[in-house]
Amino acid sequence: MIVKWLRESLVASWLLLLFRLYVGYEWLTSGWSKVTGGFDSAGFLTGALAKSGGDHPAVQGWWASFLEHVALPNVSLFNILVPYGEVLVGLGLILGGFTWLAAFFGMVMNFAFLFSGTVSTNPQLLLLQIFIVVAGTNAGRIGLDYFIQPYFRNNYGRRR
Repeated sequence: MIVKWLRESLVASWLLLLFRLYVGYEWLTSGWSKVTGGFDSAGFLTGALAKSGGDHPAVQGWWASFLEHVALPNVSLFNILVPYGEVLVGLGLILGGFTWLAAFFGMVMNFAFLFSGTVSTNPQLLLLQIFIVVAGTNAGRIGLDYFIQPYFRNNYGRRR
């Protein structure tokens, strides 16, 4: 019942707009400060690895292994992906363009930060993004998706 309401209700679209604007602003400002401030993720990654030891590790072994063997050796790539990814997620949510996709990739980043032992606002943003993803195209109804979705539906949708 709630899923149907999220996916079809105009009232839900307006509520989701508020969620989108808040979450998008958080992503955009965080990403922009990294783009303009000389971001380097090496310290964050090293700190996350340090949280993987002890009796009660904040970072699980499988994630620490990913950080050690994939993220750290490719830190220059992550120094580009993280800030620009945050900016793009923020813009997508604020403008309502490719909303579902922007929220999904925001969720991926929130999970990565949580897996790395950082709580901060990640659970809150994650929860709001879940509502946006579940709502699907209705989340972008008041935004660019209003114009984008019909194009894809008409040109790439199922043919009968």
